[in-house]
Amino acid sequence: MKLVESIMTKNPCYTVGKKIAVKGLMLHSVGCPQPRASAFINSWNRVDYTRACVYGFIDALDGTIYQTLPWNHRGWHCGSGKNGSGNDTHIGVEMCEPACTTYTGGATFKVADGKLEEARACAKRSYDAAVELFAMLCGKFGLDPLADGVIVSHAEGHKRGIASNHGDSEHLWRQLGLPCSMDGFRRDVKAALGGSVAESSSASDADSKRMQTAELKNLSDADVIAKVGTLFSVDQREGGILASVSLAQFILESGYGKSELAQNANNVFGMKKNLSGNTWGGSAWDGVSVYGKQTQEYVDGKYVTVTADFRKYSCVEDSIADHSAYLLGAVDGKKLRYEGLKGCTDYQKAVQIIKDGGYATSPDYVEKLCTIIERWELTKWDVKDAVSVADGGGMANGDCPFLVKVSIPDLNIRKGAGTNTGKTGRHTGVGVFTVEEVRQGKGSEMGWGRLKSGAGWIALSFCERV
Repeated sequence: MKLVESIMTKNPCYTVGKKIAVKGLMLHSVGCPQPRASAFINSWNRVDYTRACVYGFIDALDGTIYQTLPWNHRGWHCGSGKNGSGNDTHIGVEMCEPACTTYTGGATFKVADGKLEEARACAKRSYDAAVELFAMLCGKFGLDPLADGVIVSHAEGHKRGIASNHGDSEHLWRQLGLPCSMDGFRRDVKAALGGSVAESSSASDADSKRMQTAELKNLSDADVIAKVGTLFSVDQREGGILASVSLAQFILESGYGKSELAQNANNVFGMKKNLSGNTWGGSAWDGVSVYGKQTQEYVDGKYVTVTADFRKYSCVEDSIADHSAYLLGAVDGKKLRYEGLKGCTDYQKAVQIIKDGGYATSPDYVEKLCTIIERWELTKWDVKDAVSVADGGGMANGDCPFLVKVSIPDLNIRKGAGTNTGKTGRHTGVGVFTVEEVRQGKGSEMGWGRLKSGAGWIALSFCERV
């Protein structure tokens, strides 16, 4: 982390010198096409600049962090009056944004032709620097990144009633199609603190860190998509089913995660206990937990009401995984029921394959899914050239740094690349981690990854690239 002290000594927030007891951190994004931190520092470091003062800017071109206010001073970064109470409790940091964007209204912007990858690189550079900075600040002030209200975006601050009504920072990642979210950001900060996002190694504690549909109940439709989108991008990398298609099915079949079945059973696809007599490998369902409810089926040209048992899952991730395992493994006789779905890059064709395989009885199922995909531009969540980790894709030194997801609570962290090296005595926990180096070593066909946190090495065969 490159941290440069550049205190804005002329800004009134500095000269007044009011102090706060730091209780949290707020992540902002500047909301204009300016990647250079110096542009803001030069503009804000004036005695007459009474509109705002943040604690730092992250340069989007090189990732340098410029500290602009002492960490215990009171800044002005989340509005004024009742909706600006976060100024009294939270440190606010701004991520600068790519120069190749043009804002068209509110938090909506467009990217110049041919500049999408450049924009994504800038945003990812700022994200990575913010993770390191927030980890340092959490350590400095004894904050738990995963505790409620400790790390929030400006948008989340508004929902909590402590900040003005802005859309940052999620708006930037969402419109650039990056697999980033505030939940993921908090997990990355926790990982950077010490390589662990779960203090307990029990399965039940690990599950508590995974997504529950109760988290979606009071969110807007757009916010639900932003919150769950990354889960579908990860699932596409693992299995090869387009994220946009699975996400559209989630929206249609669970009402944005708010249906009775979703809220009571974490079942976001309407997966019944038994599906057409099929069995398949890789099921994430425990084989026991069920939830009974009435449902409608389209039979002989009309809808009829039937009572059925549906699968109950411990988390949303398991529901997604089981749904994909079914689509990839269900058979009709000796033939795959949804043959051609894996690796299909055309969402219209993929949806038709699902319908033709007998997944849904509704005659307008294909039209409904395509309309949802186009309305919400869900293809932004699709992963280009997605390769399953099991095939060895994207887990090489040339790809560093990259993120991996660990889904088991007790993955050992070792002192070197191989099971023939000593254990550090620590485990990763469940979460997302940054790998800075890859080496071959005993005990992991996928190689070993060195954690950015400095905690040690992990076996990549037990991880998935995100």
